[in-house]
Amino acid sequence: MIAYGASKLRAYLVLGATGLVAAIAFGVPELAALAAPFLAIVAVGLAGFRRPSFAVRAELDRDRVLEGEEVELELRVEAEEPVEHLDLYAAIPPQLRLVGEARNPTSLRLERGAPSTHTLRIDCVRWGGYDLGRLGVRVRDPLGLFVFEDVLDLSVPLRVYPRAERLQRLVDPRETQVFVGDIVSKEKRDGIEFADLRPFGPGDRLNRVNWRASARGKGIWVNEHHPERNADAVLFLDTFADTGAVAERTIVPAVRAAVSLVERYLGRKDRVGLVSFGGTLSWLVPGRGLAQLYRVVDSLLDTQIAGSYARGDISLIPRRILPPKALVVALTPLLDDRVVRALLDLRGRGFDLVVVEISAVQFVEPAGELAYRLWLLRRKAMRMLFLSSGIPIVEWRESEPLSAALEEVGAFRRRGRQPA
Repeated sequence: MIAYGASKLRAYLVLGATGLVAAIAFGVPELAALAAPFLAIVAVGLAGFRRPSFAVRAELDRDRVLEGEEVELELRVEAEEPVEHLDLYAAIPPQLRLVGEARNPTSLRLERGAPSTHTLRIDCVRWGGYDLGRLGVRVRDPLGLFVFEDVLDLSVPLRVYPRAERLQRLVDPRETQVFVGDIVSKEKRDGIEFADLRPFGPGDRLNRVNWRASARGKGIWVNEHHPERNADAVLFLDTFADTGAVAERTIVPAVRAAVSLVERYLGRKDRVGLVSFGGTLSWLVPGRGLAQLYRVVDSLLDTQIAGSYARGDISLIPRRILPPKALVVALTPLLDDRVVRALLDLRGRGFDLVVVEISAVQFVEPAGELAYRLWLLRRKAMRMLFLSSGIPIVEWRESEPLSAALEEVGAFRRRGRQPA
């Protein structure tokens, strides 16, 4: 707690001192009588000076919510001595919004041993990890001579998760892994999905015999099936910030898309990993289950756009983060050449790569018509470079369903345009 001299105290001291000096200098006792009340107020204030002692607690009704939901922040103040006037201010991040009739800052009156509470209702407009424990406190003494101010840093974490879109389809990898999952593999082994017929051979079980086909008198035929396998999916998130405000705005839909993909891939028993490629390089090893979902989403909430002069070398990523046969889904606005080089490098290493371009057109403010047209042509040429390398690329805007963009990628593959 820090004590500051109030302007009223300084004014009383100046008036009192001026009156005394004038009375002595001019020999006029009446001036001293005029200054006496001001000095008396100062003396009473100094005699009654006492450092206020109180405790402040801040609690949330929930510490994990989804975008668009509301939480209540309760501020509880309790003082050892009565406080006539206490100002309390909670620093709310700009990504959140106060709703309701509660005021911030607010003024409270405290009685001894009687706690006072103030509740703020907060609308969680944007995903992210926040700390709502930064509070400003100001207390004035009854005469208004002193002001006590302090900033409290209480630990009140809040996690706001993005709302995931319910995806009807996903991009399937070209090759599956060996573990059981929900993807029908192209291999012909034990499974449920019918694949083909072949002649009976040594080691075949009788329960695989197709008796209807065998009854035609052309030998004994057995059924072949496609096994159900899982996949490894790695999300590649572009966090370079050299384009400033545009990158800051494109990362919001990128994270929402990433959460939707993670939830859907894990829901069908796939393994999911994460690579955050930008000013800082971070990753999560592919894993399965609900625990992996929380690990990936919590990591996405901490995603920050950061500037960097690094050359963006994909070789810095450990091999276990990008397992063989993994499907890499890149979420990027394609605003940084280092990301383009890294993605082409991944394709050159033989990874199954899909690029979802987070459209930056809606966030760009054209500096001129000619420059804007040249910028659009450059982006078109970049997409053609990816397509010529056999990399499916689709432009996606936040106002459009993500499922539509993924369906376009699936159509690209079904047309038989295999990578060279």
